[in-house]
Amino acid sequence: MNDRRPDDPPGPPTDPVLRRRAQVERAARLGQRGGYLLFVVAVVVFFVGFATGFDGTVVTVIVVAMAAGSVLLAPAIVASYAVKAADREDREMGRDV
Repeated sequence: MNDRRPDDPPGPPTDPVLRRRAQVERAARLGQRGGYLLFVVAVVVFFVGFATGFDGTVVTVIVVAMAAGSVLLAPAIVASYAVKAADREDREMGRDV
């Protein structure tokens, strides 16, 4: 017997490929949020440094935030596009996603 109503949100996928794709999508979303957040931190610290003077600590925070943001963001963007492409291909092939 199925206890789900039509307006219930879908549960986790049972197909291992779809389950793994959902995990990659969540990781990509978190990586993008973290990467963009680090870029925002770098921009804010840059303007703080612009107003107060660029000492060594300010420059270090900017460089580290930009580097860490890039390390997080680049693979997250690629993974996000990969998940979207896989979903699109499944829809085009008539598979239920």
